Amino acid sequence: MEAYLSLGSNLGDRRRNLKEALRMIGETDCVSVEKISPLYETGAVGGVEQGDFYNVVARIETSLSPRELLHLAHRVEKRLDRVHGERWGPRTIDVDILLYGEASIDEKDLVVPHPEMENRAFVLAPLGDIAPLLMLPSGRTVSERLAGIEGQTVKIIGSLD
Repeated sequence: MEAYLSLGSNLGDRRRNLKEALRMIGETDCVSVEKISPLYETGAVGGVEQGDFYNVVARIETSLSPRELLHLAHRVEKRLDRVHGERWGPRTIDVDILLYGEASIDEKDLVVPHPEMENRAFVLAPLGDIAPLLMLPSGRTVSERLAGIEGQTVKIIGSLD
C-alpha cells in the first residue's frame, strides 16, 4: 500500500533526527521508503513560541495496516526521545500519517487522511515535491492546494543528506 508520512523536528540536531527516523522506518519489515522530499525549514504552527522546524515528507510502500503504521510512528518517536507535552509544542521528532492509499479512517487516535494536511504549507510544499499531482481529499491536487495557502513561510534547505 502506498502511504505518505510527514516528519518534523525542532529540538536537538534536527537533520539527524529526521534521518534517523527515516532510517528506522525504512529498516522495518514490510516498509520501503520510496521517495523523500527535499528538506524544508518552517516556522512553528499553533501559537507556541519555539524554534523553527525542519520538515520532510516520505512516500512509502507498506503491508502494515494503518494501525500498525501508527504504532511504528510512535515507536520511532519514543526511540528518538519524543516527549508528548504541550499540544503543538517543541519536539525531537514528529511522525504523522498523511495518507494511506484511499483509506478514510476516523478513530479517536487515528485519523487518515490527516485532518490538517491541506492547511499546512510545511506539509504541502514537501509533499508537492514528490507528488505534485496527487489528488487530495478536497478534490484538488497538492500543487493547487499549496497555491491557495497564504501567510505560511517555508524555506527549502536542500537534500536531507
